[in-house]
Amino acid sequence: MLQFCHVSKSYPTRDGRKVLLRDLNLTLPSGTKVGLLGRNGAGKSTLIGMIAGTVKISSGRIVRHGTVSWPMGFAGSFAPDLSGLQNARFVARIYGVDTDALVKYVEEFSELGEFMRMPVRSYSAGMRARLAFGLSMALKFDWYLVDEITAVGDAQFRKKSLAVFRERLERSGLVMVSHSNATLREYCTAGIVLEHGEAIFYPDIEEAIARHEANLG
Repeated sequence: MLQFCHVSKSYPTRDGRKVLLRDLNLTLPSGTKVGLLGRNGAGKSTLIGMIAGTVKISSGRIVRHGTVSWPMGFAGSFAPDLSGLQNARFVARIYGVDTDALVKYVEEFSELGEFMRMPVRSYSAGMRARLAFGLSMALKFDWYLVDEITAVGDAQFRKKSLAVFRERLERSGLVMVSHSNATLREYCTAGIVLEHGEAIFYPDIEEAIARHEANLG
């Protein structure tokens, strides 16, 4: 499960401190599929980053029971001078999994061919996304973090990617940011609405969507 214990987040601006999250206390049971909703600038991506551990919390703490992914498809942390193969090996060592097995999975999944042996800086954005998505699926996490799901490549590759993702979610929890209500309905059963520094949990995603739309109205 994920536990938020008096979690707050704010940062200074020219107009004073901007509060994104104020004293959040919440427990998400294992396997929960929750969508984050809120207007632009409400702190959805920031909350994803705090769960991942890439964004510093102002106060409080987040207790993670089980493994938590990086934001799925995130390609910003690759070492650009290393090849895709070398980046995959590095990730395998960090997570303590079989290097050869992970590399084989990513090679087959990403369908990058010889580009796996070329520096990542030479990749197109789509190729980076394929490598990142492949790595995300190669490691089986207890919680997946998604900030705007992106399925890259042609129709067949997108179909394959989403099929594997749904398979992973059968045994894992999900925290998802999406501006598409249809996507939230497809993947999430519960929701958290962020508004003026408050985060309200709704056990029904439909209730969360209705609250968010009312806030916008």
